[in-house]
Amino acid sequence: LIGLSSQGKFVVEISGTTVTITCPLKDVNVKWNPSETIEEGKLILKDHDSTPTNVSCFTDKKRRELYLNARVCANCEELDALTVAGIIAADLLITLGVLILVYYCSKGRKGRASAAGDSRPRGQKMQRPPPVPNPDYEPIRKGQREVYAGLEPRGF
Repeated sequence: LIGLSSQGKFVVEISGTTVTITCPLKDVNVKWNPSETIEEGKLILKDHDSTPTNVSCFTDKKRRELYLNARVCANCEELDALTVAGIIAADLLITLGVLILVYYCSKGRKGRASAAGDSRPRGQKMQRPPPVPNPDYEPIRKGQREVYAGLEPRGF
C-alpha cells in the first residue's frame, strides 16, 4: 500500500469503498495516472472494487509509482485495538463466571443426586452372596486333609 520515495511515502486512506491517495511529491502541479477524481492534490478512487491497480503521480521532473492492492468492502466496520481488547476481556470474564456457576451448582448436587436417583427404600445395605466356586478346585473338608498333606510350601 505504501510506496517509498526520497521525499516521503504515499499515504493511503480507506473508508468503505473509497480509497484516497496522497502523493509524496510536494508540488502544486502534481498530476495523476489514472486521473479519476482529484481533490486538493489527492487521488480519490470511489467505488474501488479491490482489484490491484498501478497508480502514479508525477510532475515535470519527478515521477512516483504505487502498486495498490487494497481490499475494500461496503459494509465493513473498523474496530480500534481498545474495543477488540474489551470484547476479548468481557468474553473471558463471562466464561469464567459460567465456569464458577457450574462448579458450585454441581458441587451442591453431589449428595442429592444419588438420593434422588434411588427409588428403593434406604435400609441396611444388602450384601452380595459369595462368588460361585470354580469347579476345578475342591474345598478342603475336615476329613480330607491327608489328600493335601503332601503339598508343602516351597521357597523360591
